Amino acid sequence: MNAIRSSRFSVVHLIAMLAALAMFNGCLTAYLEEDLKRQQAQMKEQDAEMARQRKELEAIAAGKQLQDKSQQDCNRAFRDYFDKAQLSTNRDEQISLYRQGLQICPDDDVAHYELGRALVDAGRRGDAEKEFEAALKINPGFAEARRQLDSLRGSR
Repeated sequence: MNAIRSSRFSVVHLIAMLAALAMFNGCLTAYLEEDLKRQQAQMKEQDAEMARQRKELEAIAAGKQLQDKSQQDCNRAFRDYFDKAQLSTNRDEQISLYRQGLQICPDDDVAHYELGRALVDAGRRGDAEKEFEAALKINPGFAEARRQLDSLRGSR
């Protein structure tokens, strides 16, 4: 009789243990599924951040290429036009050289200023005023360009 009781107890005990294991397995499965979802969400966020950073780096690289191109253009403008204009004694040639150089390198404040001075010498005060204004737009602290512009405006 004890053997029957003992085997019943063992079967009941075994069934209880199996039920507990099944419940634990269910909890563990739910936890692992939630953890997997959380990890997938983190990976998605990381992918989005990497894509944003990649675009930012590409934009920086493109900006650097543009800056390098602009620098090359300005170097060519100096070599082929601005330096020659400085050496020329012919006012019309100076004006032409500065204008050609500024088509290649439009953001050089000193070239606008020098063109303005050549235009003043040629008696073209309205055009000179525009060049001094252009120099000041690029470099608001350009004192000599400000003085020349004020002088032109004061002598009207």
